[in-house]
Amino acid sequence: MRNSMTWVAAGMLAMTLAACGERPGERALTGGGLGAAGGAVIGAATGGSVVGGALIGGGLGAATGALTAPRR
Repeated sequence: MRNSMTWVAAGMLAMTLAACGERPGERALTGGGLGAAGGAVIGAATGGSVVGGALIGGGLGAATGALTAPRR
């Protein structure tokens, strides 16, 4: 249960933090950076791997940021 809650929290964090910037590249960079920071915090808070959390959070944040860029 704890592991699934961590994944849900990481996903929600990634979606929330990926909304910075207007172009897909900007959003991917800011989403990736913020997602990595959030993932590291979640990893540390749950007793998991900080590096693993940062990698997962960064990947989710970058993907979410790039995929949710506004269309012109």
